[in-house]
This record gives sequence, structure tokens and C-alpha cells, in this order.
Amino acid sequence: MIEEGKIFIGASRNPDDSINKPEYLDLKFGNRHGLVTGATGTGKTVTLQVLAEGFSRAGVPVFAADIKGDLSGIAAKGEPKDFLTKRAEQIGFTDYEFDQFPVIFWDLFGEKGHRVRTTIAEMGPLLLARLMDASEPQEGVINIAFKIADQGGLPLLDLKDFSSLLNYMGENASQLSNQYGLISKASVGSIQRALLVLEQQGAENFFGEPALKISDIMRTSNNGYGQISVLAADKLMMNPRLYATFLLWLLSELFEELPEVGDPDKPKLVFFFDEAHLLFNDAPKVLTERVEQVVRLIRSKGVGVYFVTQNPLDVPETVLAQLGNRAQHALRAYSPREQKAVRTAADTFRANPAFDCATVITNLGTGEALVSTLEAKGAPSIVERTLIRPPSGRVGPVTDDERRQIMDRSPVLGVYDEDVDRESAFELLAARAKKAADADAAKRAQEEAPQQQGSTTSGWSLPGFGGNDDDNQSRGQSRGRASGYQRETVVEAAMKSVARTVATQVGRALVRGILGSLKR
Repeated sequence: MIEEGKIFIGASRNPDDSINKPEYLDLKFGNRHGLVTGATGTGKTVTLQVLAEGFSRAGVPVFAADIKGDLSGIAAKGEPKDFLTKRAEQIGFTDYEFDQFPVIFWDLFGEKGHRVRTTIAEMGPLLLARLMDASEPQEGVINIAFKIADQGGLPLLDLKDFSSLLNYMGENASQLSNQYGLISKASVGSIQRALLVLEQQGAENFFGEPALKISDIMRTSNNGYGQISVLAADKLMMNPRLYATFLLWLLSELFEELPEVGDPDKPKLVFFFDEAHLLFNDAPKVLTERVEQVVRLIRSKGVGVYFVTQNPLDVPETVLAQLGNRAQHALRAYSPREQKAVRTAADTFRANPAFDCATVITNLGTGEALVSTLEAKGAPSIVERTLIRPPSGRVGPVTDDERRQIMDRSPVLGVYDEDVDRESAFELLAARAKKAADADAAKRAQEEAPQQQGSTTSGWSLPGFGGNDDDNQSRGQSRGRASGYQRETVVEAAMKSVARTVATQVGRALVRGILGSLKR
């Protein structure tokens, strides 16, 4: 059943439960995206593993999030178990063999994989606003902050960089508003509070350097297998918005960095977006539109995106229309919304006259799915009721010791495991503030020196007790002026320096792409 240039998914069955024919996903249509849906416990994770193994075996790198920890078993060789061998016999899979696949483990927290980070600047204002659940006025302030940083040569690498820039904007809101538009101190304060919440949720682990290089998730191993990057997401899922924003950032980085390749014989990378509903829940319209645009255009970069979720209604219709390869596991139809989901799923398939899709979807067994893939000229195949083949890697998680051994042999060992804190906006703003403050102190000293040299007081100099009252009054006014000048804050002094730098670097503003990430 193994064929060159195709991924064996399983075997379809006739209405009498006899084997019909093997079902494949053609590699040349692997970048036409896909959808794996079904209720909890129906076999979505195994289907994801089967597809990931198939792409890897064909030399295609894979990136996938491991929500429950089960997918980590793909790094270990499968073990003979009754339910696996029984499924292989059911579908006539005589070529079934166990295998292990090259895996790189990643983890935002650095606990179950190599640290994976990006910088604030690379994420961009749109995704950062989404991560912070910013209102429209707050999003406007965030965009202005990035404009100031991009034009003024202020690298935004981590949360403290962004926080220091917000402090500067809040102290100088009135001056900056004249140049960039209204900057409300209330909005700045709200964003600062949101940053604090992000920090408490662990987002500071995500922002910093060294930032992830796209080339490190697009590797092939010595035996020609595509490297499978597995993101440990069990802890990350405690903050669903951070999880969804991270994966969306990674998708946008792929879109911005990879060159156009047209329609290759096989994808350059396949990206599995598990728990896809988190991406679209409460997403603003502009973000959904841009995600749809990225999904539509990234195909020509050779990247296939496969959304994995429980309900097909979780994915907007504009995105759903781009997904050509589909595996629909069982759905329950207890509530009106669930019944609508069943009808929607059934209507998206090319009908099979042998059965009614809507009826079958509610009766599928575990490890069974309705499968339709692209064939001949990119047309969808007739939907088939399919028993999914057993995976070659382990079904279930690897142990902690096995994970550590795999990480110790990793091709990126030592590359991302240590933080790098180079000079960035935080240090530059502090240095400019100190320089401005020192210059002000020197100027005040120069102004006060002639007055001290000209004074000829001796003995009592208090008003009414000798000395020149006019001189005392003059000195008092001078001290008053000096005291008034001193009330200028350090940040206000730095503002002048920063404003001059921004004014001289307007032509050097960075260029950003569809989702706001940097274009290189």
C-alpha cells in the first residue's frame, strides 16, 4: 500500500464493511492545506501523527504543537500492540513496520524542549495587540510605539524594552501627540497593566534573544527524513491567547521569509495548527482577514497549513474554503450548534452516493474518519469512510529520560538554551536620559559660576541684617529659575534627545508585512 509520492492514510470501506481501496494524500497537493476535525477521543491526534510521519518519511519538515504530550511518542520507535496489529490486518496493511522519526523538542518555558523566542519588534503591533486583547485606542498607541521605535533606532527585544518606551510616551504624551496623533495617558496606562498581566502569565519567556531562526524548523536528517519540530504546549495552553499568537507569528514569519516556489513536487514545510479555534475566538475582523490572506498566499511558498480542531465551525468560511485535504472524525449532535456542525461538515465534502455523510459522521468509530483529498488536477476526491492506518512511531508520550536523551542529540543543542540581553531600547533610553541630564547639570553649573564669582558678601547676609538686598533678591530669582529648570524629569530631558534622533532617521523606518512582522 506504500506508493512513491503519496502518503498512505488508511483504507476506505464499503457499506458492508469490506475493504474498498487505500486512501492517499498526494504529496504534490500537500501544500494545498488541510483540516482534521472531530470530537474529543475520536482519533484526531493519531491522524495528525500518521500525516506527520508520512510527510517526514518523504523528506518534508514538520512543525506541530503537542497539546497533551501524546505526540512526543513520534520520536520513539513504535511497539507491537494488539490494537495496532489488528488495525493493520483490518485494512490489509501488510507493509506495516515500526519506525522512529527525527524530532526536535521546543518549549517556550525551556522545560520540555529547547527555548523558543521572538522579539517584540519581530512580532509586530498587530499580533502584540491581539496578544494583549487591546482595544482600538490601545492598538493605536501600540502602533505609534512601534513607529517611534522603528524610526528612532530603538530595538524592542523584550517586555522591559516595550515598557520603557511606554513610560517615555506617557511622560511626553502631549509633545508626541502633535507628531503622531493622540496618545492618551489612560491608554498607555492600560497597556502597561496588560504587560504586567502578560509577564505574570509567563510571556517574558517568549520575548527575547536569541530569536528562533526559521531554518532551524526546516531541517532534514542524515537519513533523508524531514525533521519534526514538536512544541510542548501542555503548559502553554494555560494561556490560550499566547499559544495562538505564537503559532500565528510563526506562520507569518514563514510567509515573510520564504521565497516563492510555485507548486513543488512536495511541500517545503507542513505546519499543524492544533486547537485552531483559539486562533479565531473573538479575533477582530482585520486579523481574520489577514490570516485568510496568509493561508491563501503561503501555498506558493511551499508551506502546507493543517488546522486541527473539534468542530469545523471553529474555522471561518473564508479560511475553510482554502483547505483541500480533509479528515472528519466523529461528531456528536446533541445541541443545535452541534447539529449545524454536522450538516456543515457533510456539505463540505464531495458526496458519495453510497452513504449519507451527515448520518455517517455521528456513527464513526474511534480511529475512523471521512476522508477526502485532492487528486488529478487538484479536484477533491469523493469522500470515503476510512479506517486510519496505525502509526509507525510510538502511540503515547516519551518518558522524561527519553526526551532528555533526544534533546542532548539535537542539532540545535546550545543554540537557544541561554538568554542573550544585548543593548536595546531599555538601555538606549536610559543612556540618552543620563546624557541629557548630565548636559543639563553642566549647563546649570555654567550659569551659576559667574554669579558666584561676582558675589562679595561677608558676615551676615540675611535680608535686613546687612548686605545688599537687591543682590539677595537677584540671587533668589536666579535660584528660583535654576530650581524650576531642575524640575524637568530625566525622561523629559531624554525626550528631546530621542525626538532629535527620530527626526534624523525617518527614512530608515523598518518595513513590516501582512501581519506586522518584520520583512528582512
